[in-house]
Amino acid sequence: MKKAILILTISILFTCQNQAQNNKKKMETQTPVSTETIYQFKVKDLYGKDFDFASLKGKKILVVNTASECGLTPQYKDLEAIYEKYKDKNFVIVGFPANNFGAQEPGSNEQIAHFCQMNYGVTFPMMSKISVKGNDMNAVYKFLTQKSKNGLQDSEVEWNFQKYLINEQGRLVKVLSPRTLPTDTEIVGWINGK
Repeated sequence: MKKAILILTISILFTCQNQAQNNKKKMETQTPVSTETIYQFKVKDLYGKDFDFASLKGKKILVVNTASECGLTPQYKDLEAIYEKYKDKNFVIVGFPANNFGAQEPGSNEQIAHFCQMNYGVTFPMMSKISVKGNDMNAVYKFLTQKSKNGLQDSEVEWNFQKYLINEQGRLVKVLSPRTLPTDTEIVGWINGK
């Protein structure tokens, strides 16, 4: 009886040791989660001033690529509405005009600023015009679209007004379709922590 218990105990210990070694090997071969955050980036705004994402630490950030001559351009109205409603609750929108889709953002930074103010009263931060895809993709969008940099997922900017949700630690948490309205319950619920 003692011999059987001893054999069973040794067998259990051996199994546990093998399992621990296998788990250790798995952990060593897994790709580590990226340590990059959006806070590492500095860009220029529409007026040529420096904009440091590190100034947004502790806020939820919605990053969106915009265009002035797109069927989705009226989303500026909803973007401004949620910005106005939640800007005092640690939420900010950062817009990046881009001319990557159907040449729907042909204007200069000055023209874009005028258009946004005149037509939609935009007050959320708008950056200078960039490229959000292709060989000249801006570094912010490389971070947003590459899992190796953002630690969440690979994605491709499908069209104007694609939305990227960044949490209070500067990490990407969700990618939303251009057709998802800024006032969608998924976005508003996220802002409100639901």
